Amino acid sequence: MCAHRMSCPSPHGRSPHVVAARPEQGWSLLCDGAIVFDDTGELLPDGRVVAPHRLPADHLTVAA
Repeated sequence: MCAHRMSCPSPHGRSPHVVAARPEQGWSLLCDGAIVFDDTGELLPDGRVVAPHRLPADHLTVAA
């Protein structure tokens, strides 16, 4: 059995940090157990899903 315990600096108001990253697969694991996807979606430790929250294409601008 794994004895690993994740710790997260949340008591001090800091954001969770990345503990494992798989950029080739498009996701990162945060110290609080959340999985964050490159499309800005999230899968939270309690099973809840946060839908991607990208800007619609018509709101994007092209840099000159």
